[in-house]
Amino acid sequence: MTVYQATATAPVNIACIKYWGKRDTKLILPTNSSLSVTLDQDDLKSQTTSRADESFERDRLWLNGKEDEIKPGGRLETCISEMKRLRAEYEEANPNEPKISGFKVHISSRNNFPTAAGLASSASGFAALVSSLAALYKLPSTPSQLSLISRQGSGSACRSLFGGFVAWEMGTRSDGTDSYAIQVAPRDHWPEMHAIICVVSDAKKGTSSTAGMQTTVDTSSLLVHRIREVVPERMKEITKAIKERDFETFGTITMRDSNQFHAVALDTFPPIFYMNDTSRAIVQVITEYNRACVASGGKIKAAYTFDAGPNAVIYTLEENVKEIVSMLLHYFPLPQPYEGATSGSGSLPVGFNEGVVKVAAPGSVRESVG
Repeated sequence: MTVYQATATAPVNIACIKYWGKRDTKLILPTNSSLSVTLDQDDLKSQTTSRADESFERDRLWLNGKEDEIKPGGRLETCISEMKRLRAEYEEANPNEPKISGFKVHISSRNNFPTAAGLASSASGFAALVSSLAALYKLPSTPSQLSLISRQGSGSACRSLFGGFVAWEMGTRSDGTDSYAIQVAPRDHWPEMHAIICVVSDAKKGTSSTAGMQTTVDTSSLLVHRIREVVPERMKEITKAIKERDFETFGTITMRDSNQFHAVALDTFPPIFYMNDTSRAIVQVITEYNRACVASGGKIKAAYTFDAGPNAVIYTLEENVKEIVSMLLHYFPLPQPYEGATSGSGSLPVGFNEGVVKVAAPGSVRESVG
């Protein structure tokens, strides 16, 4: 008996230019283009196994061991149905292939990081789902073509189908056929780029991204200015910075866009608060660190960004990772020792104003990955 099964993984991506707001909620068409960095799958990934069998009575999905409902007309059903449609077209074009497009599927997906805590779990999850079904169905589709489908599960999922630096082009067509992801540069274009992740909370967000962004679209005048005047220029500038490996420009744009995204959330009515006191303290520490670097004749070395949650992602170049992790340990000691270091023992760079924030209680940052 032939077993039709395939497994795929997909990485988390963290946006430098944020996606926030839909012009079409069914097709998930964004109000602006966005750009992200794909993180290393050794630390953060979703792994999904899909199996098709004639004996299955209905499509089913398990997330981290718990069955998740596939609602009629919902995002899961949309992605699964679209992938079955592509398989049916493939079977029609290749008559000798087994006719499995009509089989029900069972899907098991696991994240190796907290789900719904602002670490883009839905993005990697839907990208892994679509990738596993594409492997199961042996589809010849490109990542950009598959991104048209993964986007309909979670908008940011289209960016998790690539490695490196990825743009999601918003497109203009009402049917969404020009709203897809493209790779701006592969990982090996700028291998020195690293991301340090500070897990402030692994709790589920109080306001989901889906609900939050729709409220923002309905109520925020700042969002209108952002999508018309700010994002188009930033997309050009950060793309140029990536291609030229210009960290100072890349970092400045990344931090300013994170700031504006959370300002838009605050401008929403009622306001949305994704960052907490620890998040804001991390911003202050990185800001002071960059000030000290510039004051000593250098350039900025770190760039913070926060998605829809309190967890920080700090981009930096490889040569600075040790110093930044040490500094963060000083202000945000972990509940357990970090790779042989004693919590709170981190050093600070020359000229750094130690009084920028108070040292937090151990465990304010639950985990650091980078």
